[in-house]
Amino acid sequence: MNTAHAPVLELFKLSKAYPSAKGPAVIVKEFTLNFAAGEFITLIGHSGCGKSTVLSMVAGLTDATGGAMILAGKETNEAGPDRGVVFQSPCLLPWMTAFENVMLGVNQVYFTASKKDRRELAEYYLSVVGLGNAMHKFPGDLSQGMRQRVGIARAFALQPKMLLLDEPFGMLDSLTKMELQEVLLELWRRNKLTTLMVTHDVDEAIFLSDRVVMMTDGPEAEVGDILTIPFARPRIRTEVMSDPRYLEIRNHLLDFLNERSHIRPSRIAALHAAESVTAADCPAPQAALRAH
Repeated sequence: MNTAHAPVLELFKLSKAYPSAKGPAVIVKEFTLNFAAGEFITLIGHSGCGKSTVLSMVAGLTDATGGAMILAGKETNEAGPDRGVVFQSPCLLPWMTAFENVMLGVNQVYFTASKKDRRELAEYYLSVVGLGNAMHKFPGDLSQGMRQRVGIARAFALQPKMLLLDEPFGMLDSLTKMELQEVLLELWRRNKLTTLMVTHDVDEAIFLSDRVVMMTDGPEAEVGDILTIPFARPRIRTEVMSDPRYLEIRNHLLDFLNERSHIRPSRIAALHAAESVTAADCPAPQAALRAH
């Protein structure tokens, strides 16, 4: 098999259900998606649709109840250092400095490396995210944005095969969010990590992503639509937002969220097929129906 262009991650009919009094409650149903090497994919959808459940299954933090996940050619369902995770809250140990929080993961993953090499790795990523002068401060002495920088540095310092981001900027103010988006993009550009991000922010999804995957509403959430983002990299925010295509893309995403997220892809296909047959048999009434 030619592996030069093989997907880094393959999700095949990944499903998650929980037991309930009425039988299994299916949260995510047969989620299928492939990730190319270095691709940045974002999941969007309404709250409770299962976005974070998908990310958690990919991280190995939640067991899938159906389907398969192939990472770098091997089937897996367990957590591992080959996936770096950044959560909405950075989850730092308060009795450790920023440097020590990053070193905790580095020491576990690179235990065969020299102490000097491990230290330099942690210092490098903390400096890249802008914490060169604050790496020996405790989390309680850092702002929310600075703590999230530590979380980003920690994930990249593991040098994983995949980066997983669960609404990493959701708790930040707008200015800090935009600043950290730029930090993330610069790190992503240097490392070219295959990335999956969950967000509610349409503008964030457009600016950061190569593809945006829209999920249908739960229960039984699935892939509803996939949109390729056409803007070249590296991206400059003002240029992206002034491009005429930006508004079209934004409206497409909002239209899905506001009007189509509750409709299953199979139902949409059936409706289109029925419409085509009806239009061929009786074109005038069908045209009048669409007009209303």
